Order: sequence, then C-alpha cells, then structure tokens
Amino acid sequence: METLKFVLVCAAVFAGIILVAWLCEKRLTHDLKLFSSTHYISYTAVFASMAGVLMLVELPLFFAPSFYKLDISELPILICTFYLGPVAGVVAELVKVLVKLIIKGTTTAYVGDFANFVVGCSFVLPASCIYHMKKSKRGALIGMIAGTLVMTIFGSLFNAVYLLPTFAELFGMPLEAIIKMGSDINSAINSVSTLVLFCVVPFNLLKGIIVTVLTMLLYKRISPLLHKGDKKLVERKAKNG
Repeated sequence: METLKFVLVCAAVFAGIILVAWLCEKRLTHDLKLFSSTHYISYTAVFASMAGVLMLVELPLFFAPSFYKLDISELPILICTFYLGPVAGVVAELVKVLVKLIIKGTTTAYVGDFANFVVGCSFVLPASCIYHMKKSKRGALIGMIAGTLVMTIFGSLFNAVYLLPTFAELFGMPLEAIIKMGSDINSAINSVSTLVLFCVVPFNLLKGIIVTVLTMLLYKRISPLLHKGDKKLVERKAKNG
C-alpha cells in the first residue's frame, strides 16, 4: 500500500512539474518553435544520457550520512534547458534518473532517485526561466544563483516533511536510526530538523555552487556549437512557410 502511494505521489509530482515548466516556457520563450521535433528530442536525449552517466559518479560527503552523495548530473541538464527550454530540462531530469536506474538500479528504495529528480527540477526550473527572460551570461548566473537558493530551501523542507520519513518507511529503517547516522558524524544532530540543517542545507548549497561554476565555464564554449545550425533551421522554416 505504501509503495503504491509513493508511486502515485511520484506521478502527480512529475505531472505538476511538467505543467509548471510548460506554462513558463509558453510565457518566456518564443524561439523554441523553430526547432524540429527530431532536433528537440535528439538533443534532449543526448544531454539526459550524459547526465545519467554522470549520476553514477557519486562522491560521499564528510558532513552527511552515506545515503547523501554528491553528483554533478545537473551540469548537462542546465546546458540542455538553457538551449531548449524548461520542458526539455524537466524531461531530461526524468530520463537521467531512468538511465541511472537501468544501469545501476536503486539503493534507496527509489526515494533517493525521486529526490534527485524533484530537487534537481527545483534548481533547473528557476535557472532556466530566468535565463530565458534575459539570455546573457549575467542572466544565466542570476538564474543559477536563484536556482541554488530555491533548491536549498525547497530541498531542505522536502527532506524534512516527506523524503526522510518516506525513506525510513520504504527502506524499513526507523527514522531514529537515520538521525543516529547523522549524529555519529556530527553530535549536534539529534532530530530531523538538525539533520536537515547540518547535512541537507550544506549539501544543496555545495552542489549548486559547483554546478553553477562548471556551467559558467562550459556553456559559453559549447553554446556556439549548439547554435551553429540554428540559422539554417530558421531559413528552412521561413522557406517552408
């Protein structure tokens, strides 16, 4: 019963996020209609696959229990969403997680994978929306800073209210045992709120900062290659009416 409930929550959350992404894209982007469906799907798939592979490379953190591991899989997702828009970013986030599950499976009763998708979207969506309002290096930086803050706040609340209790229930581990894993690392951790404060908050901040720096270094170098064929797409669309 709990598993079915979790699956329904996952489906509802995905539907809600994709709706928000679509509404944002409809209001903020005007040039995406130039891309053919083949171009859109193939580029989204490429970036999502890259992210799925990067998701396999997880680094343990000295300040958090072992089930919190850092990856930089949002790097290709951000490049994808800056290029193709918010919906592509959300879809790539989902495909990324599916790729990882196919290759490696889950070690967190799927809760960690669901968390990676939802919290990743809370980073990618604000960054994408702000960037598409003002397509510039400054717009990208502001977007990713905003995304990092949203991810930190939302991710922390989501962990405290839903993810940690659900993980404890589905994984068959008492919540007290999870808190103890944190207190073994940091004696100041003695509750869900302190676990979130001392582990989840710095985890999301660190991830946001690292991915932001890497994206700023790479996107403007990759962008000319991505947009190289865009002029031809525009000319072809104009020719075909």
